[in-house]
Amino acid sequence: MIKRTLFFGNPAYLSTKHEQLVIAFTDDKPDKTVPIEDIGMVILENPQITITNGLLAKLNNQKVAVVTCNGQHLPNGLLLPIHGHTEQTERIKHQLNASLPLKKNLWQQTVSAKIQNQACLLEDKGKENKRLQYLAKNVNSGDTGNHEAQAAAIYWQNIFDIPEFNRHQTGIPPNNLLNYGYAILRAVIARALVSSGLLPHVGIWHRNKYNAYCLADDIMEPYRPFVDLIVSHIVDTEEDITQLTTCLKRELLQIPVLDVIIDGQKSPLMVAASRTTSSLFECFAGISRKIIYPEYG
Repeated sequence: MIKRTLFFGNPAYLSTKHEQLVIAFTDDKPDKTVPIEDIGMVILENPQITITNGLLAKLNNQKVAVVTCNGQHLPNGLLLPIHGHTEQTERIKHQLNASLPLKKNLWQQTVSAKIQNQACLLEDKGKENKRLQYLAKNVNSGDTGNHEAQAAAIYWQNIFDIPEFNRHQTGIPPNNLLNYGYAILRAVIARALVSSGLLPHVGIWHRNKYNAYCLADDIMEPYRPFVDLIVSHIVDTEEDITQLTTCLKRELLQIPVLDVIIDGQKSPLMVAASRTTSSLFECFAGISRKIIYPEYG
């Protein structure tokens, strides 16, 4: 079942009754209800939203990712359940005991999958991608050749028809769209990791001590081109992308339900993320040696 993403951009009072999320508006609109079991993510943007602790507890029980936004309307917080899996302690032991050679191999697979998806997106847009294809096929263990960075330099020069575009957190548009889309993607991946009984904080490659979601940042890498696909479509069809309007956010909020191909089957991205994190655990546990990532196509 495809989980719903709920976005709240207006003032509202959110509570719960009979396993439903109850939405009470500040104007004269009638209350609305949504079954909590149908929800995968809730995004709270308006600063005048009130949410009850009872609702937060039920959202946690259903492994719903709750995203908060700052004064600039950008995601800045993520609430996830402490207990995401019945075998969580055992699974975390496998994660923490993962050897360095295994982590390097997993990072090699991750970088290769990311570059391959980037190459396919460029091909889909009619751009040259032979160099990226080469880099994807020749990633070393731990990406010692830094193929990820080499591919990024080529990719960002060609993905948008914008002279001298560079990917930078505070750069020119559509960096604002990419930032928003990646924040949504990060929440999706973090939710999937917790549901698989893994710690999103302990990465296989990212290890910044100030980063609370190192593993999420690792695993989201091959998924980034799917965000880029949506942003590229926006750039090609919208006249003004300088402001993150409600209309543009609505398009980016389709990320969790975007259809992707994983393990030979079509699946919503949020479901695919759970397949990826489940395969990651199997690698940590010694059951498998391969992370299953979606393939752009």
